[in-house]
Amino acid sequence: MLVEPLCSKLMSIFGRKKMYGFIAIQQGGHGISGRLLVAGKIVPVIDKRFPLSETAEAIRCLEEGHAHGKVGLTVAESMDT
Repeated sequence: MLVEPLCSKLMSIFGRKKMYGFIAIQQGGHGISGRLLVAGKIVPVIDKRFPLSETAEAIRCLEEGHAHGKVGLTVAESMDT
C-alpha cells in the first residue's frame, strides 16, 4: 500500500519535521532452513535450560564454552510459579 509513504512525503514537505516511509515486501515462505525445520529434517540441540533469574549463569556457560548446543532461558507461565 503506497498511502503511508505518500502521506509521509507530503507531511515532510509541508510540516516542520522530516518523515520517511518504507515498503517491505515479503517474498516466498520460509527459507531452506525454515522448510527443513518445519519438515522435522533438522532439530535444534538444546544443551541446557536456565530460569530467567539465572541469565548471568547462562551467559557464563556460553562464554566458557561449556555448552554443546543451544542454551535456553525459561520463563514461568504465571507470576505464581
